[in-house]
Amino acid sequence: MRGWKKILSEQLLDDAGRLSVEDATILYEEADINDLMYVSLERRKRQVPGNFVTYLVDRNINYTNICTINCQFCSFYRPPGHSEVYTQSFEEISKRISELEDIGGSRILMQGGVNPDLDLDWYLHLLSQIRNKHPQISLDCFSPIEIEGIADVCNLSTFEVLTKLKESGMHGLPGGGAEMLVDDVRLDISPKKGSADNWLRVMSEAQELGLTTSATNVFGFGETERHRILHMERIRDLQDEAISKGRVGFTSFVAWPVQLENNSFGKRNRGRNRIELGAGPVEYLRHISVSRLFFDNIDHIQASWPTMGLGVAQMAILAGADDAGSTMMEENVVSASGTKKTLAKEEELQNSIIRSGFYPVKRDSDYNHLNTEIMDENELIAEIPLQY
Repeated sequence: MRGWKKILSEQLLDDAGRLSVEDATILYEEADINDLMYVSLERRKRQVPGNFVTYLVDRNINYTNICTINCQFCSFYRPPGHSEVYTQSFEEISKRISELEDIGGSRILMQGGVNPDLDLDWYLHLLSQIRNKHPQISLDCFSPIEIEGIADVCNLSTFEVLTKLKESGMHGLPGGGAEMLVDDVRLDISPKKGSADNWLRVMSEAQELGLTTSATNVFGFGETERHRILHMERIRDLQDEAISKGRVGFTSFVAWPVQLENNSFGKRNRGRNRIELGAGPVEYLRHISVSRLFFDNIDHIQASWPTMGLGVAQMAILAGADDAGSTMMEENVVSASGTKKTLAKEEELQNSIIRSGFYPVKRDSDYNHLNTEIMDENELIAEIPLQY
């Protein structure tokens, strides 16, 4: 078996071959973190040239918290009939979008639960109203499991549902609900979500229709490092397929550790059965570094500041990430799990990027660069304390 130093040295070469699952697992388990981050940053420079890091000004809108999937790790959802359920009206959602427009935002990420009380016409009417009133805002909405839920309610295929949603103004299908695309893990933590094949199929259909898609990964459920690499392999394989068919495929890969401050995660996280879940900063930086080396066919790797903090996100940029994520403006899912800071001002993201030695560039959800107004760096540093 080859050692991690040999594998990393090969990855520095311009003609480095594709990283195998076996070699990626060795790097994840054994490589010196400093060497791993260095090589990943060098790969980032080749794959995404330029001394800049992008960010997005957007808003998360969680239109409903009603859900029947009952994921063990989710603290956000409420089952139908619960006293705390809600579904936002068009007027409430439109007001939130107007507030985003006021600060120069370009995208909403609208996701909720699998709500059996909402039929397809509700979604189509909502999208059409938003598109008519807010034509400059990209609508990246729902997730594969929500699409499956809508299809079940209206007795249509997921492809038919996606087609109708796109016709009504939907711009993209975010990658929520992937968690772990390894069924040994996935069906244990979220048995009602179905197999990994379901998530991948719906994403492939969205890509066929030209919808913007992203790939995600929540880790730290007690799975092995190899499980995490196998998850990445499923995404890389689908990206290969998309590219071979002339499609854009996934624009980016976004990963974060599961957040469980307000969630016991079932019996496995109680008393004598308690196991260490989630991931600390060093493990997270390993994950980012390995993903940069593994995804030779996905250019953009995003740092997750809402789950790891701005300081660790700065380090993730030095581990190969080329995107600092988004301002979010509003967030209810991760925060429900106990994370304290889930909102950031545009200048905060700019400052984090500057501190990492890069130039901040605002983008849209397709990674097109937008006009970017940079605040005075000294003012930023005075306002926001260094966070490592």
